[in-house]
Amino acid sequence: MEYRQLGASGLKVPALSFGTGTFGGQGPLFGAWGDTDAQQARRLVDIALDAGITMFDTADVYSAGASEEVLGQAIKGRRDEVIISTKAGLPMGDGPGDAGTSRTRLIKATEDALRRLGTDHIDLFQLHAFDAATPVEEVLATLDQLVQAGKIRYAGVSNFSGWQLMKSLAAADRNGHPRYVAHQVYYSLIGRDYEWELMPLGLDQGVGAVVWSPLGWGRLTGKIRRGRPLPERSRLHDTADYGPPVEDELLFRVVDVLAEIAEETGRTIPQIALNWLLRRPTVSSVIIGARDETQLRQNIDAVGWELTGEQAARLDAASAKPAPYPYFPYERQEGFARLNPRPVGIA
Repeated sequence: MEYRQLGASGLKVPALSFGTGTFGGQGPLFGAWGDTDAQQARRLVDIALDAGITMFDTADVYSAGASEEVLGQAIKGRRDEVIISTKAGLPMGDGPGDAGTSRTRLIKATEDALRRLGTDHIDLFQLHAFDAATPVEEVLATLDQLVQAGKIRYAGVSNFSGWQLMKSLAAADRNGHPRYVAHQVYYSLIGRDYEWELMPLGLDQGVGAVVWSPLGWGRLTGKIRRGRPLPERSRLHDTADYGPPVEDELLFRVVDVLAEIAEETGRTIPQIALNWLLRRPTVSSVIIGARDETQLRQNIDAVGWELTGEQAARLDAASAKPAPYPYFPYERQEGFARLNPRPVGIA
C-alpha cells in the first residue's frame, strides 16, 4: 500500500482508507448501506490491515453513533495499528445543542466519540459541515484546546466551500491555531466539481483531499448501464436523494469508457474508477467501503497498478463538463488562461 502525506502535515495516510458507513446499519440511509456487526467488522478490519489500509473513517452521525461503537469494538486490542478518522457537526438530535460546531458542541462530540470508539485520542477529527452560526475563531480555538489536551491529533473539515475553508485557514494563521490539513470531499469521475476551486485551494494551502463516495454514490459499480433499468437490489432506490445528483448521459458516457478500459486491462469498473482518482492532484486518500469481504478485496485491488496516460485521457474526456462561471473564461480564452492556468495534471 502506498502512503501519502496528508496535506502539508506530518501525518502519513494510506492511499486507500476504509469507510465504516455500513457499520451499525441504522436508519433509512445507513440501514440501506449495510448492517455490519462487530464480528463482521473485525474480519473486514483484518483484511484491510493485511493490505496496508490503516485509516478507518467514521462519524458520529453514522447510524446515530453505532458506526463508531462497532469500529471501536473491531479495533480493540490494536489501537496503535490504526488511524481513526471521525467527524462531527451534523445534527445528532433536535435540541439546540445537538448540532453545529460551537465550543460546547465540539467538546461534547469529542468526548462522546472517544467513549464510543474506546480510545483516548482521535487521529483526524473533521468538521462534517460548515456551521454559519459559530464564529470560525471559536471553532479553531476549541480545536486547538482539544489538540493541546491530546484528545485529537489533527483537524480537518468536510463539505466546505472554498471561501469557508479559506476564511478558516486565514483565521488559524492570524491567531496561531493549528491549520486544517484535510478536506473530506466528494470527488468522482461523475462529480468533478472539486477541481474548480477546492483543488487549487488545496494545492496552494497544503490541504489534502480525503475522498468520499469515489464511485459516485454507488453508480460506478458497473451494474448501472445504458439501456438497462436500475437493478432491483440497488441501494439507489432508497438513497439516491441523499447523494450527489448526476445527469444520466454523463453517467452512461463515463461507464461506457470504463467498460472499454475494463476489457483492455482485465480490471473491474470500480477498480478503474478508483485508480483514476488516485492519480489526481491533492488526493491523499480515497475512502472505500464494503458490505462484505469480496467487495473489500476487489476494491483493494484498485492499487498496485496504473492506468496508461491514454486511458486516463479518455476518462478525462468522457467525464468533462463545461466550466461554470467564474472559471469558463480561463478555459476558453488564452489571455485568462495565461494568468491563471489549471493545475498540472488536470485536463
